[in-house]
Amino acid sequence: MRLPSLLTAALICLPASSPVLANVDDVIVREQQVRPLPGALDKVLMVNDNNPELITDEGILLSTFPDGGASSLEVPLNGRFDLFSHHVYAGDEESEGLDSTLWLAVLAAPLGDHAVKLQLLEGSTSLSQATQPGQTAAPFLPLPTLIRETNEVIAAGPGSRVAGDLLRGRRAAELVKTSWELKPDHPTLLLALPIPVAGLDPLLNGRNLQLRLQSSGPVALATLAGLGPTAKAPPASRWTKLLKSKKLSSKEHSPTTRGTKGKIIYSRVSGVQIGRRWRSRITDPGRNVLSIPSQPLSWPISSLERGSLGTGQVQTAELKVLYPDTAWAAHGNYGVDYDLILPLKNNSNQPSTVELALESPLKSDGPASHLRFRSSLNGPVMFRGPVEVTGLEDSHGVPLGRHITHLVLRQGQPGPALGQLTLAPGEQRDVRIQLIYPADSTPPQVLTIRPIASSSGS
Repeated sequence: MRLPSLLTAALICLPASSPVLANVDDVIVREQQVRPLPGALDKVLMVNDNNPELITDEGILLSTFPDGGASSLEVPLNGRFDLFSHHVYAGDEESEGLDSTLWLAVLAAPLGDHAVKLQLLEGSTSLSQATQPGQTAAPFLPLPTLIRETNEVIAAGPGSRVAGDLLRGRRAAELVKTSWELKPDHPTLLLALPIPVAGLDPLLNGRNLQLRLQSSGPVALATLAGLGPTAKAPPASRWTKLLKSKKLSSKEHSPTTRGTKGKIIYSRVSGVQIGRRWRSRITDPGRNVLSIPSQPLSWPISSLERGSLGTGQVQTAELKVLYPDTAWAAHGNYGVDYDLILPLKNNSNQPSTVELALESPLKSDGPASHLRFRSSLNGPVMFRGPVEVTGLEDSHGVPLGRHITHLVLRQGQPGPALGQLTLAPGEQRDVRIQLIYPADSTPPQVLTIRPIASSSGS
């Protein structure tokens, strides 16, 4: 289940310089090259808690605590690790009435006989809709395709909000503590955050939570869901009792078996993935620079099984451990930080201008000689979130500096220019793009360099 979107279509045309092969049944085919994205995910572990998305009962959502039987994924978390958690709640009229609140708790404990210090390096959280003053929230409000962020927070949905917070170095007000002393033999309650629905129509709310953590020793971590009153979270003893009960919250969406042909059901993730950042320099194969291309050139972002766009590259993080009948890989790479540098060089004998864009072509497995887009953009939103770029200019050649742009891209939508760059013959400059793949998006997208023809036609 996905939260309903209130976003309206924002039309944008293909750049005039883009070669077009055909326009059949609303599909525009753009001739160009698509290359695998250089680099790879790092090896940092991320606890990925997204199944069930729609929580219908109390219980353990994900636990790495030992001796938990079927409710436990026993893997030690030591040093740097992350937590990604994304859930929605639609109320429980039978037991609690319309004022019921689902609480999301995070527990941790040392895996040993000594205390462990746990630090929150970065993190944020957001609801879809606030029901009380002071709650961090980002409703799914209509936004245009592109907005350049200033000092005001721009977001559409909790995944978009949290990704922007992390890029900006913001922390939600709900994350008060930044360090904990974890004592052995007793779980510590790190957080208890509400997903309230009272007063909402429809009766539906969601929360995204992302934490970047550092421990001084091996620890266990668990996320749990429990019903309670709106005003006050259940006490720590309630969460400890729920953890010891070994009761799992119901899962949803069993996946297609890995390797099966035909239609695929990805399901949602409930496990510990290997990798939380993809960092690389994007160059021509075998070189240390990227020559300005003569036609659009793209690289997949968050490519996945059955969606490699002809490159054969699946960027999806593998799972170290997972619950049965949940996704067998972290399809979508939600919460993964893409940090990419493009060392652009003009190897021609005349000035060359290019623009950079994030685009949402139609999902496919190839070939890598073209991308497919739609001429009418009335389909579902595929990407909503912030993108940070450094090293580009506006259309008048004025440097934009380090800036964040919020994008809303629909299915088959070529992206608007994030900025452009004009290089003299032989000149080289680096452009950096960073994004945290936001929840409430649907992969894959592409990062594209598009050449802009000069006004003189030379």
